[in-house]
Amino acid sequence: MRRIVDEDLRGAEFRECDLSGARLVGVVMQGAVIDGLVSDLVVNGVDVTGFVEAELDRRYPVRPLIRSDGPADLLRAARSLHAEWSATIERIRRTPGVERRGVNGEWTAAQTLRHLIFVHDSWFRRCCLGAAERFTPIGMGPDVEPYRGANGLDLELDPAFDEIVGVRAAQAAELEAWLDDVTSERLAVPAPVPADDVWPPYARGRSVRQCLGTVLTETFEHHRYCVRDLGLIEADDR
Repeated sequence: MRRIVDEDLRGAEFRECDLSGARLVGVVMQGAVIDGLVSDLVVNGVDVTGFVEAELDRRYPVRPLIRSDGPADLLRAARSLHAEWSATIERIRRTPGVERRGVNGEWTAAQTLRHLIFVHDSWFRRCCLGAAERFTPIGMGPDVEPYRGANGLDLELDPAFDEIVGVRAAQAAELEAWLDDVTSERLAVPAPVPADDVWPPYARGRSVRQCLGTVLTETFEHHRYCVRDLGLIEADDR
């Protein structure tokens, strides 16, 4: 076990780190921010995970819909997420150029939407539909080899915001039309992932419902991050 003792870690950033089982004993933690996949988090002897999850469900009623196995709930979730993103896009349009401004090293709004284009192509079209077509060139995928820039992604592209928004609108309509027709039985079957080495490599063995959950969760979480960063940018401008 690695031990870090009597170190000044004020302002440190831990990004994409696995801190499972970490113990913070006798620490001073004021103004700290934790954002990620968190469970069984005990603070001063109290497991706070349930409190956090309940508060997130209260703030974001779409979360229980995303967790549901019912097609009607999942369709409501997709429509709700589409509506929320549409409202945020209109907010972005009121400040031209803000879509290309980032905060604290996070993706810009334009980059976030480009990533969701990739999520739809990979986790919905490939994993839920079994499609083997190449990805939309303007999508943004993982920054690791051999997947970086693979299967049709073009890292040199710098698309206009209207083009990005247009692709995402078409994808949202495609997802909603599919959910309007899908059955619980269809969601429960193994994901028909093509037998190749294209992203995502760990989708095989999952159900269609699990892959759909990734699509909806990514759409929700990245919207949350986007709204957070827009608020920070607007506050800074004021």
